[in-house]
Amino acid sequence: MWVVTLFEEENFRIYEFETKEEAVKAMEELQLPAILSFTNLTLVA
Repeated sequence: MWVVTLFEEENFRIYEFETKEEAVKAMEELQLPAILSFTNLTLVA
């Protein structure tokens, strides 16, 4: 799973993607600071 962490003024948002290509495309469309990372962990609520 690829994760994009997007930083806004006092907030942050986390988006999950199945592929790196999807994540990179989303980051290119965003005009805010962001971090791309990869994890094997599954988030369970």
